[in-house]
Amino acid sequence: MDKRKQNKLESAGWKIGTAEDFLGIKDEETAFIEVKIGLAQAIKKQRVGRRMTQQQLGRLLGSSQSRVAKMEAADSSVSIDLMVRSLLRMGATRKDVASFVAKPARRRAA
Repeated sequence: MDKRKQNKLESAGWKIGTAEDFLGIKDEETAFIEVKIGLAQAIKKQRVGRRMTQQQLGRLLGSSQSRVAKMEAADSSVSIDLMVRSLLRMGATRKDVASFVAKPARRRAA
């Protein structure tokens, strides 16, 4: 956010902060969320790259379309274990999975 906009919002009584500040979460919780988001984005990218529907991927994994949708949305009900297993089942290597986890899932506003 540029300084002018920030000053204008603060003068109107708004508080400027991060999502972490607003939600009151710790750095390790933020890192966990970012790992999960990175895996979710990778699952969707791998699925689309293989020209598969969510339903087709669900069948490949022995699961359902709705479970695939939840994985791609980084839903809290989906374990990281399931997400990693799904990527491996689609042909990703351990090195690929590591790169998906290592990449920042999103950019912070400057």
